Amino acid sequence: MAFATINGRGIAYRLLGSEANPLVVLAHPLGMSQAVWDDVIPALLPRYRVLTWDLPGHGASQAVTGAQTTPADLVAEALALVALSGAERFHFAGTSIGGVVGQQLIAEHSERLLSATLTNTGAVIGNAELWNTRAARVREEGLAAMAEEIVPRWFAPAAFEASPALKTGWCTQMGRGDDESYAQLCEMLGRDVFTGKLTGKHAKIRLFGGSEDMATPPATLEALSAELDGAPLEIFDGMGHVPPVEAPALFAEKLLAVLAVDLGDVGANGVDYASGLETRKQVLGEAHVERSTANATSLDAPFQQMITRLAWGELWSNDDLTRRERSMITTGILAALGREELTLHLKTAKRIGLSEAELRQVLMHVAIYGGVPAANHAFALAKELGWGE
Repeated sequence: MAFATINGRGIAYRLLGSEANPLVVLAHPLGMSQAVWDDVIPALLPRYRVLTWDLPGHGASQAVTGAQTTPADLVAEALALVALSGAERFHFAGTSIGGVVGQQLIAEHSERLLSATLTNTGAVIGNAELWNTRAARVREEGLAAMAEEIVPRWFAPAAFEASPALKTGWCTQMGRGDDESYAQLCEMLGRDVFTGKLTGKHAKIRLFGGSEDMATPPATLEALSAELDGAPLEIFDGMGHVPPVEAPALFAEKLLAVLAVDLGDVGANGVDYASGLETRKQVLGEAHVERSTANATSLDAPFQQMITRLAWGELWSNDDLTRRERSMITTGILAALGREELTLHLKTAKRIGLSEAELRQVLMHVAIYGGVPAANHAFALAKELGWGE
């Protein structure tokens, strides 16, 4: 876990995985913490970089410092953390109030989103009276006293049957939160709604909910889908309010399907240039791609477009292999053939996160199957680029 000070408040966050992978930002529910994603993250890391953080007064993040918290405040913190990652565009997934953060991103920053997955949330959640009453009670009674009442609403009965300690664990977590921070977020949910603010946004959006969710029942998700111009909605049977905790394997499977680049009908139309360009920038770095584009002339501009669509769109954007695996394959082929781009892909291998041992094995395979002189040249070039001690 790492910490950052943003707008005068300490925020606990995790930034995991290679910078050459697309960034996925995950936002947790009210009263919980970024730990809700712990069993989902391992499925994402081979192909994605992951950013999670604790909301104000939750987990290890500092309590609120102002008199009122708004969705714009939460998004400002999220975007400040995204800036630390160096990513310009990113995928987003959020549950409950995390989904409210996602709605604010869709409403005001949709151009930054590669996709948005909203679960167990709504354009309107409950009503102002309900949330204001809860805020007043939290300030008077405290989260520790109210946790026994609130936590059972998060999960379907089957989840408690499968894990009897689930309630105790999350009651303990909730009871450690900051009362005022929680109360302000309750008031925000009653005050700041997204009715009429989400239509016409050009982002890839998917919605998920639970059939046993008491906090945001299926009807709430259906209303949100309508606000989002009919965004696809799937309700998980027998599940409550927190799919990443109740069924992490299923949720990870569904989320990975949303995150994958739409390769379209490759045989007919191929992958669009924008998708290929996004992947090319992620893998090689924006500076390199911008130089290549700037140096293109009327002679090779069509060639640059072709390799962006084919190599980076249809090949590197395909999830059948991870970018780590593709880097190893590409480096081995270029080393065996002695091609000019070996230098670029040795640098890329380091950016992607290949270890010295992995690169050594790639080049030793080149020696056996492609020839010792080719491997010797590649080893020498790698050492010039800073590989090895």
